Amino acid sequence: MTTTVTAAAREPARTGRAALPPALRRARRRSAGLGLLAWLVGIVFFLPVAWMVLTSLHAETDAAANPPAVAASLTLDGYRTFFGSGGGPSPWPALLNSLMASVFSTVLVLALALPAAYALSIRRVKRWTDVLFFFLSTKMLPVVAGLLPVYLFAKNTGLLDNIWLLVLLYTSMNLPIAVWMLQSFLADIPVSIVEAAQIDGARLTTVLTRVIAPIAGPGIAATSLICFIFSWNEMLFARVLTGVTAETAPVFLTRFITSQGLFLAQVCAASVVISLPVLAAGFAAQDKLVQGLSLGAVK
Repeated sequence: MTTTVTAAAREPARTGRAALPPALRRARRRSAGLGLLAWLVGIVFFLPVAWMVLTSLHAETDAAANPPAVAASLTLDGYRTFFGSGGGPSPWPALLNSLMASVFSTVLVLALALPAAYALSIRRVKRWTDVLFFFLSTKMLPVVAGLLPVYLFAKNTGLLDNIWLLVLLYTSMNLPIAVWMLQSFLADIPVSIVEAAQIDGARLTTVLTRVIAPIAGPGIAATSLICFIFSWNEMLFARVLTGVTAETAPVFLTRFITSQGLFLAQVCAASVVISLPVLAAGFAAQDKLVQGLSLGAVK
């Protein structure tokens, strides 16, 4: 009798599994397929980073071996060389220059882009769509096309090898992107909130700092992180316009590519160290970044 009861109890479970609607089964299979695809894409993007880290821990002979010596012994010689061990140049001035140029330019971009986005989204000026297109059109000019005029301007004004010139350049380069991003974020803020603050006597600066900024915090965080990454990774202008005093981290990285050959392990070690500030900033602001990039995705 126990066997009969057990079989009878199991029968509804089998019937319930078999009775799933075809649409639900297809949805589950589609969800599983998308999850597998996401894992594969993540692995594809992670493999070059993992390979760079592994190569940075190998000796130069093992890093340059063909086929690659994956199971070779690990060493920190590449990192020691990068940090000036053995009489080499110190990377700290270049890292500080990159940090200074990226942070100051990002602050200036936010200070200029937030009022502009406010005027283009909440208190819209006339022909605001044309203004947005003008901002976008400034990014259509190839960077190389503006390199010679900027170099001549810097040479004639005595700004060559000056970190403040890079700050101004990075600000002008990232400002159109910041205005476009912040305009889309601020467009979702109800105008009634701004009007209520103005009725209470709040001025424009108060509205921007105490009303708009807290609401659009995720969008501002996403915009600032993207501007910081673009400034940190920029190398063309820094390579041409700087020398020793204002040398940035990407320019310092090119020192390991010499006429004597490519020091692959040292280049990978330098790339890992230079990538750490961006990774740390992204990890610290990941919640705000995801919220900011997803703002407006669901209406």
